[in-house]
Amino acid sequence: MFDSDLDRKPTLPSSKFSRRTFLATSASALAGVAWWSLRRPRAVEATTSPGSSQKVEIVQFSDAGQRLTVVSVSKVVKSDDQWRQQLSGNAFDITRHADTEMAFTGKYWNLHEKGLYRCICCDNALFSSETKFDSGTGWPSFWDPIARQNVQTLEDSSYFVARTAVSCAECDAHLGHVFDDGPAPTHLRYCMNSASLRFVKQA
Repeated sequence: MFDSDLDRKPTLPSSKFSRRTFLATSASALAGVAWWSLRRPRAVEATTSPGSSQKVEIVQFSDAGQRLTVVSVSKVVKSDDQWRQQLSGNAFDITRHADTEMAFTGKYWNLHEKGLYRCICCDNALFSSETKFDSGTGWPSFWDPIARQNVQTLEDSSYFVARTAVSCAECDAHLGHVFDDGPAPTHLRYCMNSASLRFVKQA
């Protein structure tokens, strides 16, 4: 009697319970990872609070791309509702909540005309066609901003990848990311979202 009891295999209910618990735990873990990777990268969202009076120095440029003067201005700060009234849905998601447009879909990735690229949110001068190059990525790419003071960078660890996010210095609009695989002389690639920019054609 005791020998036969020792020879028995584990009963099915406990075996099923172990497997069910394992599968449920695995599914929960995968769901958590998926949620984490797809969530908005808050580290690079435009988060300056309405009512703040932070000052920043920027370089002003004419629409012809002529450097004018360095000025100290207050950060442009608006509520989400105010930005939504000003921007398209796509531009709002990208500039105010660090979304990214799909490659080869933006209106400037393949633009070769001469001119100036301004911030879609505040009109700050950001890039010139003089530094634009074809990166093959499907996003407008530049090897340098028109003035380094006019943009700011922030480490972005969203999606489990270390990157450097780029935003407008005047209004904190998310513009894109900068990488170190660009052409000479800077060897940088400012990979921007078309929806973050407004192109002013050179007359």
